[in-house]
Amino acid sequence: MIVGTVVCPHPPLLLRELTGGQDVAAELRKACTEALGALTALAPDAVVVVGGHDAPGEHAGGAVPVRGFGGTGERAPRERALPLSLGVARRLLDGAGYSGPVEMLTVAWDASAAETEAAGARIAGRGGRVGLLVMGDGGARRGLRAPGHLDGRAFDFDEGIRRSLAEGDRAGLLRLDPGLAAELMVAGRAAFQVMGHAHAGGAPVRPELLYADDPFGVMYFVATWLRGAG
Repeated sequence: MIVGTVVCPHPPLLLRELTGGQDVAAELRKACTEALGALTALAPDAVVVVGGHDAPGEHAGGAVPVRGFGGTGERAPRERALPLSLGVARRLLDGAGYSGPVEMLTVAWDASAAETEAAGARIAGRGGRVGLLVMGDGGARRGLRAPGHLDGRAFDFDEGIRRSLAEGDRAGLLRLDPGLAAELMVAGRAAFQVMGHAHAGGAPVRPELLYADDPFGVMYFVATWLRGAG
């Protein structure tokens, strides 16, 4: 039973050691910590993390990939380094003071509808009280200096994600177009759709959107779907 779900983005700048003297991601990190605090307050038996990667898989606790993104920490062997989405999740969970069991899964960036449905059903079918942490960014083409430059279509696409998260609309997440998401560099598309499938037929949720902004030309969302009356 999923007792609550949290959505967080996974920019490298959420790793404090990468931000230099000025903590440019402080507001975003604070929202993530608040969201995870609400989730852990529900006393889940385990937290399941889902994030995008080149391929699907299960990942044991490993090193957070700092040096690969400009940090000065010790470089971990490739086979021990977590994918970025999971590495940021691990750091956020540590920062929120969560010390319980964690299971980490990746879903391929280009995962099909069948693949996201299977992953979501697997999570939904787990026993016990499950906290779900979904790691995913919105579009990366929201400005002239954005990683993918500017594409005006990104604004409507991201608005659809924002509205779905704010309203607890799982069907809205399942309607996201994979092809357009790839063109707009929406790194969270597959993970968001795993989330939608995981909530299929489940109890009503109480949604709350804590953050939605694009400070670096990439759209970041922080949201909670906690079990309870909508």
